[in-house]
Amino acid sequence: MSMRIDLPDPAATAAFGARLASVLQPPMVIGLIGDLGAGKTALARALIQALVPGTRVKSPTYALIESYDSPTMQIHHLDLYRLRHPAELAELGLADLLGPRAVILIEWPDKGGQETPARDVDVRISRVGDDARSVELVPRSRAGHALDERLSG
Repeated sequence: MSMRIDLPDPAATAAFGARLASVLQPPMVIGLIGDLGAGKTALARALIQALVPGTRVKSPTYALIESYDSPTMQIHHLDLYRLRHPAELAELGLADLLGPRAVILIEWPDKGGQETPARDVDVRISRVGDDARSVELVPRSRAGHALDERLSG
């Protein structure tokens, strides 16, 4: 089962990111999937800022990983778009980031191949207009289904 949500403007995208943040329970691995410019980073930024207010959220495009600490979890935001080979993930120490307090947001997760940790949920983002987006949540694990239920409730 998947959930589809229409986001008519950037404010709605930010509100959805905050809503998603409010129901997260670590550990959780979330794949952010969509074309270039679909809004993956904007959604991740809104989610992170909801959990760590006042934090400047940088795009991990060049660093590949940016990490943030909240009182309840550690958020790791990855952007694998520039990854040349999946083995680079192992070199970055991704396995060390997985833990009981970890929430890992991964843009372009398929570029990591077998080195990408198993995802609990995919958030598929599509452009449907200049500022409008459509988001589909696709649970991939028991934790992903539980997140979907909390978000629906």
